[in-house]
Amino acid sequence: MLSQFLKVDVNRPVEFISCGQFIAIEPWIHTKRNLKSFEIIIGVNDTLYIMQEDIQYEVKPGEILLLLSSQTHQGFKVCNPGVSFYWCHFFCENSYSLIDDRTMEEEVISLRSNPAYDQSNSHIFLPIYSNPQRIERINILFNQLLDVAHANYYNRRSVDYILSTLLIEISEQALTNFQTTKEKTKADKNLVKIVEWLRIHATDTISVASIAEQFNYNPDYLSRVFKQKHGINIQEYIHMLKISKAKDMLSSTNLGIKNIAYTVGISDEKYFMKLFKKYEKVTPTEFRKAYYRTHLNKE
Repeated sequence: MLSQFLKVDVNRPVEFISCGQFIAIEPWIHTKRNLKSFEIIIGVNDTLYIMQEDIQYEVKPGEILLLLSSQTHQGFKVCNPGVSFYWCHFFCENSYSLIDDRTMEEEVISLRSNPAYDQSNSHIFLPIYSNPQRIERINILFNQLLDVAHANYYNRRSVDYILSTLLIEISEQALTNFQTTKEKTKADKNLVKIVEWLRIHATDTISVASIAEQFNYNPDYLSRVFKQKHGINIQEYIHMLKISKAKDMLSSTNLGIKNIAYTVGISDEKYFMKLFKKYEKVTPTEFRKAYYRTHLNKE
């Protein structure tokens, strides 16, 4: 089955309806529905069993499912107690269309071959089902969306823009992933594997030497080709991954700063705070204060 993507014109922001985090307190199955709105679902804990029309999906933590307007969706299997996911309903005020994998490739080629594509393009490309490599960035934006959605701003359009930013982030990661899967050289494929390994092991205690040993590279050579490809050295990349995961925990848990530092593989709390301030320009506590509102539903 070919992948599908929703191509949406976001020259104007999408229209936010509602959002929250669902947590099941007992065995639960999703009800059957057919809505006029779109819905983004982001797995948080355990597995959500849901089907759209006749296609079944198992949405695990870090995975994203887009439910389309006017299509029937329902649970196909009972979920375990504790299953949790973020959800957001929205309308597309502008034009949109559903495209397949082949058309998506044509779109990517067109975008990448246009030197000014970042200035002229007003479309985003949302995969129906995806497993983003940098889900922490998406979770942070979703928590900001939760915060603003329940902050009683005088200007309600603010939440439309934040939701559009979230969808743009999902699209950008999808475009990058799509492009990466088309890389053809052995070196490029190896770097993709290394980046994925780093993402999985970001909270471990890792070094350039241990990565080089893992993938049978000379450390100096690996550092050089990594920086040529990604624009930063591996150590910086590791730090950014750890800080990204820390930001996710700061915005979605009540863990203390010391525990968060330890969880992301940094045993020195002061060093963690120094790194965080270097990359984010604010302290961990200041960052946490920006995202304190959430909305939970259990039905």
